[in-house]
Amino acid sequence: MGQLLTGYLGTYTKNASEGIYRFTLDLDQEKITTVDAVGHVDNPTYVTLSSDGSYLYAVSKEGEEGGVTAFKVDHETNALTKLNSLAKAGSPPCHVSVNKANTLLVTANYHTKEIISYHLNTDGSVKGIADIKVHEGSGPHERQEKPHMHFSGFTPDERYVIAVDLGSDAITSYKVEEDGSLTKEAVFVAPHGSGPRHIAFHPNGAIAYVMTELTSVVLTLAYDAHTGVFTLINTIKAIPDAHTSTNDGSAVHVSNDGCFVYVGNRGHNSVTVFKVNPIDFSISLVEYVDSLGDWPRDFALTPDNDYLVCSNQNSGSLTLFKRDKETGMLTPVQQDVYAPEAVCVKFI
Repeated sequence: MGQLLTGYLGTYTKNASEGIYRFTLDLDQEKITTVDAVGHVDNPTYVTLSSDGSYLYAVSKEGEEGGVTAFKVDHETNALTKLNSLAKAGSPPCHVSVNKANTLLVTANYHTKEIISYHLNTDGSVKGIADIKVHEGSGPHERQEKPHMHFSGFTPDERYVIAVDLGSDAITSYKVEEDGSLTKEAVFVAPHGSGPRHIAFHPNGAIAYVMTELTSVVLTLAYDAHTGVFTLINTIKAIPDAHTSTNDGSAVHVSNDGCFVYVGNRGHNSVTVFKVNPIDFSISLVEYVDSLGDWPRDFALTPDNDYLVCSNQNSGSLTLFKRDKETGMLTPVQQDVYAPEAVCVKFI
């Protein structure tokens, strides 16, 4: 048997999807060989794994309520066993992150304007809500009539939770208190009307990259780990000027060597590759790569960074790319792998 990697997919369950899917990537064959439903829950659009791979957490819909669901991962089979769910009135969140100690979980909710922190039990289950922060504000774009929280995640040192709001162009740094509550420390305002969506930190912890959904621009930010303050270094467009029809920026990820930044474009249907300047950490274009599917919502680099798996939501498909570590460039090796309503990609 060849070397196998296991990944998980978060999905919408509006049509054909059954919930959370597990896929197997055979590195010797350079091929995704299986995609199976393993977690039956409604609208688990975003999932995350504990640092040791023992638990998986998914945003979820429970009837008319939204919240999070915890699963235990079987280390032999990578099957999922549901531990519990915790939901409250309102739409389900759209993003979830967990700290390295697996004691605190945070979610972002696009519709309810909330960032919520949750305590976790030692068995991996969700214990209860630690804090709720409700955001206010708006922006000049027609989709910015109110806050639309799209990301909540821990800084590399986990002293802060970063909340990214597409609706008011605000990126908020919350200090994480010992009791799991969140204290607002700083707010960075992105270019008006840009709609920041996701943020990814450089391995040095002092630089971060933000993908904007409404203007398809990548922001390079300096980050002060002591104060939680972000400062803009530069911006660069993620799609060619010739593309004038709809494009919604999606995911952003940084290679583990810190040399390349990758972002997704829905509409242009591409993954854009940028090279990081080692002096000032600004980025420059390497290439635009066709996602070979419709609406690339997310993607993930394999742990060794040799491959990239992209999820195309509207075509319900995965595309596998081989990655050149020297140039950062991507070469497709497999496409049209069936993955219904796929949104989020995570490797164990």
